[in-house]
Amino acid sequence: MSTHPRTPSPQPPGPPRWVAMFYEPSSSSWKVGAQSPYRSPVLYAVGEMTQTLRARGEDPAVTVWGPKGGPGDGGWEQRDPAALAADAAPLRDPDRAADAPDAPATKPSTLAERMTGRRQQVLMAGLGKAGLYDLAPDDVTAVRAVVDGLDETTVRRIAHWLTVAGAGRS
Repeated sequence: MSTHPRTPSPQPPGPPRWVAMFYEPSSSSWKVGAQSPYRSPVLYAVGEMTQTLRARGEDPAVTVWGPKGGPGDGGWEQRDPAALAADAAPLRDPDRAADAPDAPATKPSTLAERMTGRRQQVLMAGLGKAGLYDLAPDDVTAVRAVVDGLDETTVRRIAHWLTVAGAGRS
């Protein structure tokens, strides 16, 4: 039985950011596997998830979506995960300094970027479990504020509350 999709990955909802979409053969649909305003945490998650799926004997299908290359484009562009991982030249990351004028203008270290990405993934997963998928720009700003202002343990606790709240709705 083929595990590869018959349909291409749909464009993720919401404003452009870095998103990894994984195909789930059991439901014949594409699911968000990771998302972040930065490319490297998403690529890290793609590598880890791909390795896990292959260890289970599965043949993963994954696509990565990101912001278009030029400043001000504001659109989505589907990327090849293998080419992104091999590409040494950094692609344009969203300008987070524009969202928070008092934020440092320098790009965060790789570890800080990855930890921010992890916290955002945890919170976005909790929001998804609560049934909130299509976030408005104000919602994305609020998620960034929570992610930037709280430690991972606190973000995980909030995500747990959202998951429990979402389970109660069904």
